[in-house]
Amino acid sequence: MKHLLALAALAAILGSSACSKASPGAGPSTAGSSGTVVVRRGDFRHVVRLNGGVRAVESSTVLAPRLAGQMVGSGNMVITGIVRNGTRVRKGDVLVEFDRQNQMKTILDRQAEYDGLVQQIRRKQADQQAARVADETELKSAEVDIRIAQVEMRKNDVVPKYQAEINKSNLAEAEAQLKQVKETFDLKRQAEAADLRILEIQRDRAKRAAEYAQSNVEKMTILSPMDGLVVLTPLSKGSRMVDPQEGDEIRPGGGIMLVVNPSAMQVMARVNQVDLGYIRVGQSGEVRLDAYPDLSFPGKVEQISALATGSSRIRYLTAVVTIQGTNPRLLPDLTASVDIPVQSLDNVLMLPRSAVVVEKGKAAVQVLMNGKLELRPVKIGPMNDNQVVIESGITEGTVVSANP
Repeated sequence: MKHLLALAALAAILGSSACSKASPGAGPSTAGSSGTVVVRRGDFRHVVRLNGGVRAVESSTVLAPRLAGQMVGSGNMVITGIVRNGTRVRKGDVLVEFDRQNQMKTILDRQAEYDGLVQQIRRKQADQQAARVADETELKSAEVDIRIAQVEMRKNDVVPKYQAEINKSNLAEAEAQLKQVKETFDLKRQAEAADLRILEIQRDRAKRAAEYAQSNVEKMTILSPMDGLVVLTPLSKGSRMVDPQEGDEIRPGGGIMLVVNPSAMQVMARVNQVDLGYIRVGQSGEVRLDAYPDLSFPGKVEQISALATGSSRIRYLTAVVTIQGTNPRLLPDLTASVDIPVQSLDNVLMLPRSAVVVEKGKAAVQVLMNGKLELRPVKIGPMNDNQVVIESGITEGTVVSANP
């Protein structure tokens, strides 16, 4: 009560000042001046505006291919053909082609290397077969020498003693020769197998390199994975961002474009934690594109994130708003606003928020009566950023101070 009396005293001082500045006979007609407003009836609308970016519900990212094989260099690939931005494509249509000359050269080189190694292996196998036959002949000869020495040993009982010693010596020598031939025979076969395996590894490596190059050639042509609209990914050229075109170099794995389904778009909008109480899943709204103010689409809140992000003072949540309707100018990455109506009242008394003083849960306005400002308590209803609904305390046509 003391606070209201103090405001009344201040109003009296302000009223005398306003009265001294008013023109003669002005009275309530001063309602049109900048210092006062008139209580009027109108339609009250409380709308929460969300801002965000457009993205496609269904999309596919097209990347520059990563080439396979050990012989592939780390350089960029050159575009030889690419569709224009905004082109409608069907699944299987050619989107982009890269220069395949290096891969074709690799195929020819590796194929020639493979054919040469195949011939080397055949010659090596023939040479090893001839060497094996010679070694087997030597092995058979050593076995025959042992049999002969063994036959001679049977005569030791009837031959002179010195001859018997010679026979023993011949048998021992034949056995040692056979053992050596067998050992060298196995070692030669192992060495021949190792030499042949080296050539086979080189042959298989050349074959795989040719196969990798062939698969890389097929990767040089990228086909559309789905029906949709092409949205090129800008490249950095100096200080500018431009769409990729023929002759540009793309690093392997770099983004080239998106193929999006233009019939299903949505807005990823930020919701201030202060407005969270007004937003709920299922609400309808109006979506507008910042780039095309004349375009508007109906929208619907489909999802609100559970976790907030942002600084310690201002926290935001993410709302997903589906866009109903299509237009050729509705593309991903455009900024958009979503107006969501929260409350609507028709034919109610309204005042600007600046004209109402609210303190300790009580509201009041300064009413202009007979050229003087009089503080009067009022009951207020819903309010938005600019207006407040007056439920009781004053009537339509009352002139009040715009900034009490």
